[in-house]
Amino acid sequence: MDYNAGLQHQNEQLKREIELLKAERKQIKSIRVKLSVLLLVLLLISMVTTTFAWFTISSIASVHNMEITIGTGVQLLISDEDHGATLTEYTNEITEVEINKQLSAYNTSLAEMEIDPLTSSDGVRLYTQKGTQRTANDDSFLEFKLFFIGTEDMWVHLSSDESEAGADNGTKVSTSSTGAQADIINCARVSFTDEQAGTTAIYEPNQGSAVAGQSTFDLPYPMAYSNSTRLFHLEALTPKMITVRVWIEGEDPQCDDDVQLANLQIQLNFEGTDDNNIPVN
Repeated sequence: MDYNAGLQHQNEQLKREIELLKAERKQIKSIRVKLSVLLLVLLLISMVTTTFAWFTISSIASVHNMEITIGTGVQLLISDEDHGATLTEYTNEITEVEINKQLSAYNTSLAEMEIDPLTSSDGVRLYTQKGTQRTANDDSFLEFKLFFIGTEDMWVHLSSDESEAGADNGTKVSTSSTGAQADIINCARVSFTDEQAGTTAIYEPNQGSAVAGQSTFDLPYPMAYSNSTRLFHLEALTPKMITVRVWIEGEDPQCDDDVQLANLQIQLNFEGTDDNNIPVN
């Protein structure tokens, strides 16, 4: 009886050990399954949160009904043509009328123009996502010329200040589009090329992380003039031609399908300073 009882006890102990081994194997398998599911979930999350740029429907243009106004400070004058040193031929404001006069050579206007996302590292040469270089004012990007002249030597800056109190003409990029379309203002770029000096500055409103190898600047509010906001230098009574280009940066993380068919309003104000970045009066 004692021998049989011992055998029975051993059998029951073996059964318990076998059950424990099965439970451990089941637990290990469950952990592996859970780990696999977790990895899959993490992979899906990373796929969902990946930032996409460019449009997936390239046949639909990004921006239409573009509006641009341009103003300058008191000692700085501007025109859409070179009038030499004849100051009376220059003004403190450029409107859509003058810009459309230039665009008429391309059989388009600001109201008719639609621009697709492009990318540029230098603000001069602009390319599609596939690397094809585009030409100006062909429903790709906007380009026009401005002629500046100052009554004295000065550095010309882009400025968020008003040219005079109550003018509400400080530099800003805005849109009347709402919802996700309003992100278009974060994708916009405006470059200013001094053709004589061969230099280009790129303005990025609501500046984010650098893309496409660009070196850009944004404007402080309130305005503080510095070397980073300088665009070009003028000698007294000597006009200078500046090429302005406006495009939608395809590499910008917010340049996606949500901003298609948005509209864009661009207001530019230029101010002159001395070598110490103090505004001239």
